[in-house]
Amino acid sequence: MTTIADSLASTLERQIASGAYKAGDKLPSLRELAQLHHYAKNTVVAAFELLVARGLVEPRRGSGYFVLAQRKAAKPADEDAGSLGRAMDIVWLMREQLKTQPDAVAVGDGFPPVEWLADVRLDKYHPKVVRTGLGALFRYGSRFGYAPLRDHLVRKLADFGIGAEPRQIVLTHGANEAMDIVIRYFVPPGGKVLVDDPGYYPLFGKLKLAGAQMLAVPRLADGPNLEALERLLIAERPRLFFTQSIAHNPTGSDISPAKAFRVLQLAQKHDLLIVENDPLADFKPTSLPRLAALDQLERTIYIGSFSKSFSAALRVGFIACGADLASDLADLKALIHVSSSEYCERTVDVILSEGHYQRHLNRLQTRLGEATRNAIKLFESVDAEVFARTPQSLYVWAALPGVADSLAFAKELLPRKIVMAPGRIFSVDSTQVSRWSRFNVGAMADPRFAKALRLALRKRVSD
Repeated sequence: MTTIADSLASTLERQIASGAYKAGDKLPSLRELAQLHHYAKNTVVAAFELLVARGLVEPRRGSGYFVLAQRKAAKPADEDAGSLGRAMDIVWLMREQLKTQPDAVAVGDGFPPVEWLADVRLDKYHPKVVRTGLGALFRYGSRFGYAPLRDHLVRKLADFGIGAEPRQIVLTHGANEAMDIVIRYFVPPGGKVLVDDPGYYPLFGKLKLAGAQMLAVPRLADGPNLEALERLLIAERPRLFFTQSIAHNPTGSDISPAKAFRVLQLAQKHDLLIVENDPLADFKPTSLPRLAALDQLERTIYIGSFSKSFSAALRVGFIACGADLASDLADLKALIHVSSSEYCERTVDVILSEGHYQRHLNRLQTRLGEATRNAIKLFESVDAEVFARTPQSLYVWAALPGVADSLAFAKELLPRKIVMAPGRIFSVDSTQVSRWSRFNVGAMADPRFAKALRLALRKRVSD
């Protein structure tokens, strides 16, 4: 029979194993635990004695009980990466992306290096945010989102050549919520949806969750494969096409002007609605051809975000579309989430209002250009195949020489603390072997990556 002392000891043991109490930490006092759980002090003493017997804690006279310094805390189950074969699982990879591993080189990371964003000092904006209206910060915001930020976005979209009014913009909890709202509105279970292949794997997860039927449109270096797109439009008659025209994830490619015009012609002919996700807009020239700019939101829904250029912690994104659709999407957003975070939206609005914003973007683009050039030079030095060579791109899609399965190669680099993003996780059919991988040019600047890459490639040749 399990006693109360056994149960308390097991609870504390799990907390130690999960890292809630780390080596050298002091456990709560006898009195604190007794009062918290309404236990007798003798019960708590018995539990501590069990932990001492298990070699987990030690008593220190007059000070209390401490987690043994020589014991290495076990990883919590959720943090266990397990086999890299699970990289084919979308939720697993999303968990991996959210981890902080200071000793690893995450060349498969989806975000720019922290030091690139460090000059956006979020702490200094709080007093200015509060001055914009303290009372409103304790209530839900508008279903459309903070009005002054939507005004700012009208001007920002105009820089891209997209004409919009504030009533055509719905603020969201990041670009991922924006996609989720669009999917909920348009995609019934079994609905047919076109997606880039390779493409954005969290989108694939959302569509699978919705029960959608994904139709893969092969991505080329200058945009979608038009022949495959037209065949699917004729044979399957899908309603939506989710795509990234600029700074495509994972290939880093940009759509060509000619191909952008042809995609819109096909959309018009086959009654197709295009959802254009542009999360890296701030990293690229405003003059690049965006479908929403050519179409002026007639058959396009444009999704943007500040997660990559300001901070992922702010979680501010937006949808731009026709006014009637924007009203419907705002209603759906209110039904699901009530509202987005007005505090975060006010913070972004304050940042955009300052001249520092444009200087920050200029530095970002300069850093990105240099990092992209250096990344391509490294790949050229090892005879890798680069999918698309753009002047500045956060991602480079590359195939390494002699590597037929990038997942297997990623496993080889894990002991060297190099974490890659194998190509198959970006495919609609993740069971297909891929020789490609996505590389983050900012992370590639760490000299440990070049050293580990060359050593691993030489070892393959010698073997």
